[in-house]
Amino acid sequence: MSIISVKDLTKTFKVPQKQSGFGGALHSFFRREYNTVSAVDGVSFEIDKGELIGFIGPNGAGKTTTLKMLSGLLFPSSGKVDVLGFTPFDRKKEFLKQISLVMGQKNQLWWDLPAIDTFLLNKAIYEISDAQYKKTTTELIDLLDVSKQLETPVRKLSLGQRMKMELIAALLHQPKVLFLDEPTIGLDVVMQQNLRDFIKAYNQKEEATILLTSHYMGDVKQLCKRVILIDHGHIIFDGQLDTLIKKHTKTKHLTLTLESKVSDQTLSKYGKIIDNEFPKVTLSIPRSSTKHIAAQILEELPVEDIDIAESTIEEVIREVFSEKR
Repeated sequence: MSIISVKDLTKTFKVPQKQSGFGGALHSFFRREYNTVSAVDGVSFEIDKGELIGFIGPNGAGKTTTLKMLSGLLFPSSGKVDVLGFTPFDRKKEFLKQISLVMGQKNQLWWDLPAIDTFLLNKAIYEISDAQYKKTTTELIDLLDVSKQLETPVRKLSLGQRMKMELIAALLHQPKVLFLDEPTIGLDVVMQQNLRDFIKAYNQKEEATILLTSHYMGDVKQLCKRVILIDHGHIIFDGQLDTLIKKHTKTKHLTLTLESKVSDQTLSKYGKIIDNEFPKVTLSIPRSSTKHIAAQILEELPVEDIDIAESTIEEVIREVFSEKR
C-alpha cells in the first residue's frame, strides 16, 4: 500500500506583469495584468512505506511547490493527493501529527530563545507524553551531538548546529512521513556527511517515508536508491538511480597512474582529457569501448595503475535535463 499517492497534480500561479517606465507603472496601478504560470503540471507518482526518495530538479522545476502541496501548505489547482490516507490540504490534526516538513532555508525555531524552548513548545502542540518526549529528545540529542548547545539562543548557533536543532524539532513527534527540502544547503562537507548519516539512520530505525530534495548530488547518491526527476513542472524520470546512470551514461572515466609523462597529443588519441597532473591522468572514453581502450592503453602506455569509474551523478543528471529540453 502506498503511503503517498499523487495523480495528475497541478499548481498554477497568477504572476503580475509590469511594463517598464513611469507609464508602465501607472498603467499597472489602474489595470493590473497577469500571466498564468504552471509550477507543477500533471505530476503523478506513488511512494511506499519506508522509501527514501530523491526529488531532483533545477531551480524553478516545481520541487518545493510539490512538497508544500504534499504537506498541506498549498492547495493544488487540480489533481489528487493522498498522504497516509489523508488529503493534505484538509490539514486535519491526525494528519499533521504524522508528518513533518524541514526546509533548509526556513526557520521554525524561535530566533532569540534556546532551541530547547521550541522543543517544549512542540511537545505541547503535538501532545507528546513526558516519557516519550524524554526518550525521543535524549536519542536525538545524543545522535546529533548537540547537548552543549541546547541552552544557547538560536541566533548564536552556527548554521550546522541550527540545522541539527531544526531536525530535532521536526522529529520530536516521530513523524511517519518526512519532507526534507534542501536540508544540507550551506553546510560544510563534514556537516553534510553528519546529516546524511543521521537521515539514513532515522529512515532505517523508524521506517519513516522520506522525500528529499537537494542540489547536492552527494546527498542523493548516498541516501536514495530511487529518484524522481522533475523539470518545468513535469516528471521526466522516476526509477532506480542505478538504472538512470546506466541508461544515460554514454562515457566512463578512466584514471591512469603513469610511470613517466605522456604528451596530451598522445593521450587524446584514447579519449577526452578531463585532467592531467602527472602522474594522474583522467580520460573520458565511450562506454561501449571501455574494455578495448583500457587494454590498448595498458599495452601502449607506461601505466602503473588504472581505474575505471562511471561518470559522476552530476554529469548524468545534467545530460538527462539537457536531452529533455
